[in-house]
Amino acid sequence: MYIDSHCHINFPELAARMPEILGKMAENKVDKALCVSVNLPEFPSVLALAEQYPHIYASVGVHPDYEDTPEPSVDELVRLADHPKIVAIGETGLDYYRLEGDLEWQRARFRTHIRASRETRKPLIIHTRSASADTIRILQEEGAAVDKGGVAGVMHCFTETLEVAQAAIEMGFYISFSGIVTFKSAKDLQAVAQALPLDRILIETDSPYLAPVPYRGKMNEPGYVPHVAEFIATLKDVPLREVAERTTDNFYKLFNVPKN
Repeated sequence: MYIDSHCHINFPELAARMPEILGKMAENKVDKALCVSVNLPEFPSVLALAEQYPHIYASVGVHPDYEDTPEPSVDELVRLADHPKIVAIGETGLDYYRLEGDLEWQRARFRTHIRASRETRKPLIIHTRSASADTIRILQEEGAAVDKGGVAGVMHCFTETLEVAQAAIEMGFYISFSGIVTFKSAKDLQAVAQALPLDRILIETDSPYLAPVPYRGKMNEPGYVPHVAEFIATLKDVPLREVAERTTDNFYKLFNVPKN
């Protein structure tokens, strides 16, 4: 069985096809999926899916790309996370690629999420793009590392260097690979995936974006996550079953989700 550790099936283009989406998951042995929050106004739709379907879990948080959106407080994130189907805080982090100018508000928002994670004891889902140095620095300053009293989390849709991955792993984080790792142009990322130990790897779709080969260019969905596992198995020259089992076990361990 497989688990999609990061998707956005509440987005309208997927939510409108929910029976089909869930059917494809079952057909392709995708046992569970984590639907990830990107802002507070849409959070109710994320939670509603988790409450409706036993095998769907959810997070609460505000993506760093959302500039004109209600700003979360630590208290609000803690309150919203007080639900058995909310298993993580995020996605949160820093993105210096899409936005320019004074981005101190991004860094302040990131710190808010880290503090909520420490208070709730729920792991972080980290988005970082063109901002890895500040991302690692702020995680360290705010005590996100397991050995500093944090609960760590996952660097999702990872596209950074091996050094960044190792710095995150040293803090107790996992590294999640999306369909990007299957792209012919992603040689550097493939080298990172090849080098990392399986006990620190998760797989995801980030759907509806970034569909893996052979679906690249099409709308992505959780049912496609086995293709990420298959590619990683080939990269690492290990049986597909081992990648499926280890990434699934890692998901259960990180997000404290019951095996049922």
